[in-house]
Amino acid sequence: MPGENLSRDEARERAALLSVDGYEVSLDVRSAVGEHAGSGPRTFRSVTTIRFRCNEPGASSFADLIAPSVTALSLNGRDLDPSEVFDGSRIVLEDLAADNELVVDARCAYSRTGEGLHRFVDPEDGEVYLYTQYEPADARRVFADFEQPDLKAPFRFEVRAPEEWTVWSGGAGERADGVWRFAETKPISTYITCVVAGPYHYVTDTYERTLADGTRLRVPLGALCRKGLAPHFDADDVFLITKQGLDFFHDHFDYPYPFGKYDQAFVPEYNLGAMENPGLVTFREEYIFRGKVTRASYEGRANTILHEMAHMWFGDLVTMEWWDDLWLKESFADYMGAFANVGATRFTDAWITFANRRKAWAYRADQLPSTHPVTADIRDLEDAKLNFDGITYAKGASVLKQLAAYVGQDAFLEGARRYFKRHAYGNTRLGDLLSVLEETSGRDMAAWARSWLQTAGVNSLTPQVLLSADGRIDELAVVQEAAESHPELRPHRVAIGLYRRGADGALERYARTETDVDGPRTVVAALAGEQAPELVLVNDDDLTYCKIRFDATSLATLRAALGDMTDPLARALCWSALWNMTRDALLPARDFVGLVLRFAGRESDIGVLQMLHAWAVSALTHYAAPDWRETGGKLLAEGALRELRDAGPGSEQQLAWARFFAAVAAGEPDLRLLRGLLEGTEKIEGLDVDQELRWTFLEPLAAHGAADEAALAAELARDDTASGKRHQVRCLAARPSAAVKAQAWAQVVESDALSNALVEATIAGFAQPAQRELLAPYADKYFAVIERVWRERSIQIGMDVVRGLFPGLRDSPETVAAADAWLAAHEEAAPALRRLVLEARDDLARALRGQACDAGGAG
Repeated sequence: MPGENLSRDEARERAALLSVDGYEVSLDVRSAVGEHAGSGPRTFRSVTTIRFRCNEPGASSFADLIAPSVTALSLNGRDLDPSEVFDGSRIVLEDLAADNELVVDARCAYSRTGEGLHRFVDPEDGEVYLYTQYEPADARRVFADFEQPDLKAPFRFEVRAPEEWTVWSGGAGERADGVWRFAETKPISTYITCVVAGPYHYVTDTYERTLADGTRLRVPLGALCRKGLAPHFDADDVFLITKQGLDFFHDHFDYPYPFGKYDQAFVPEYNLGAMENPGLVTFREEYIFRGKVTRASYEGRANTILHEMAHMWFGDLVTMEWWDDLWLKESFADYMGAFANVGATRFTDAWITFANRRKAWAYRADQLPSTHPVTADIRDLEDAKLNFDGITYAKGASVLKQLAAYVGQDAFLEGARRYFKRHAYGNTRLGDLLSVLEETSGRDMAAWARSWLQTAGVNSLTPQVLLSADGRIDELAVVQEAAESHPELRPHRVAIGLYRRGADGALERYARTETDVDGPRTVVAALAGEQAPELVLVNDDDLTYCKIRFDATSLATLRAALGDMTDPLARALCWSALWNMTRDALLPARDFVGLVLRFAGRESDIGVLQMLHAWAVSALTHYAAPDWRETGGKLLAEGALRELRDAGPGSEQQLAWARFFAAVAAGEPDLRLLRGLLEGTEKIEGLDVDQELRWTFLEPLAAHGAADEAALAAELARDDTASGKRHQVRCLAARPSAAVKAQAWAQVVESDALSNALVEATIAGFAQPAQRELLAPYADKYFAVIERVWRERSIQIGMDVVRGLFPGLRDSPETVAAADAWLAAHEEAAPALRRLVLEARDDLARALRGQACDAGGAG
């Protein structure tokens, strides 16, 4: 993999030696437009001046830069020969003075992988758009720097760009004499600097607030996107959520927004959801909806806006010292995204989404062999890249939700306020946060941190109910278990709910208590004497992080009456528990599918419904016995079509069922209906088949050989946009042909001509569950090429290829054995690469256990 992999030890050594006073960065991106001459990469000029101090004069260190070439270098006025001191990723700095000035004039490469300065050409109108993305360590692809989070400094940027362009950065900017110059930033880390440039559509607004001291805070707001997306851009809603979030965080944090303006850029071919660059947050442009979407999509966008906004304090104002404590920003932002959504916006049910969707991500990650404590051991930058995962985000957020219940919301927020004021513009470790929480709560945080932050794994909680002769609870206990690989039992603050069906058939809670569960078995004395429950729900209200299990009576009740539960959060928790049981081979996949078919149509929360659809497809694809897949697919298609026809015309439920029907359509009648809906010969009242839904219907037609290359070309002509191109590429790769698969494989594995977005689209189309035999030859090819791909491609593309092309659809013990053989033969391969293979291998082994459970449960 190109570029030097900075280690934690190197970073610590450099931080002990150097402190940075400031950067001046001058970029010339006029080369982004026009024809590109030459065979090498398209480049831009980058001139960087770094002023820094060294506390051991005469010592040596290094600066970071990944660039095709360096034109000139000087250190303290002394010219250096680039061929002697620059190796393609590092600049050797010898005989440092107490005060130093390094000037680097380089040619840096535009990116097509979303790392560094990404260049995108809009196929719709030929316009060029640029943006930067750095986390964890790609600022060095744009300017020379000290690429580690604890060497903060003020930055001053200037950018020369084509005359008709606008340029944005973290500070306020203006153009004079053909150069965009930006105000100096506060001291920040290199990875959250940012530049966005191009003919973007830009909308403005203002946020104002009177602060506690009577002064008036005014924050200029901006929102931008490509011109082609402007007709779809609902900037008013983006600004509404932004203002609600700024109000909420000012109310709770008692620290004024510290970075001046607040621009939000929705950019193309973005690898992430968003990035918290202070003053200039970047988002994937898919958050601008080209067609009708459900409320869940708007809630998801609001959550992301608020997540990134929380980072202005957690991550930008106060930053982790090294990536070990990445959770200090990501867990807090993930928690605050849901907390603010509930407290400040129209999405007052966001905790349901958190329980159902975000925690599912955490539960999966925490059961992989690569699971790690929330505070992780990050040896180097490759480790850091892979730790933007379900543990760091969703488990960490779940743990913080429990922490707020443990110490009290007021003490938790007061701790945050002290943390900001004490460490503003600085860097922190775990102990810095724990110390303020101890101050505000009066609790010993060390034991809590050992259990929840410094050990890995997820516990399961199961109720045990003993009844007296008169049908009341004699004893209710909670049994806590842990996996053998991670045997830690933890203290849990939980609510336990008892449910019964009433005369109207509704399954409702009639008793609840909160208690502390600690150790292998905890008796809940407060519920003794209550009427016998039909359902016991441990972790009711979702206070802790655990896998919920059921006793036999509770499980039987859910099989019969899950749809009768009236509380949406309790229902979501039960669905999540049932899905975990399916993944853990405790519930046959066909039983889970049956529950979805019986009860999903009664689900009122649209986000939960869409999650159930995704889980049902996953159950059929991965966990169902192979000889039942065809039957299960037919049942799901029939059920989806029935619900689609029964849904309210024009409702979001109707849209969700239409998308699900397309995902499971396989038989000729199903495909004929999809074709008819596309052509207008079939109608379902109220269903608007807009352009996005057209592509959704086209993919299964392509995958089953019912839409050929000409049909897909015609659809692209109808939607000749960047989004349309991604959809077409995915559909082309989905076609059931050996030649098509060979071409897709070659485009992704043997060539780097495709951009990151088209690599992602090709991989998504390549792996079709209905094409297992067609994909079988690629299992051996995968293990033969992945080490080369990892070595030659950027880390983002390497991750996409290694994850996306793993032969998980060749679900057999032979594939598990092949993965084991590769791991055994490549013990010296990059640890990050080995981790990806190990995770995919574990997913496959889990699927095989699920298939065995499903086959054994067939009756």
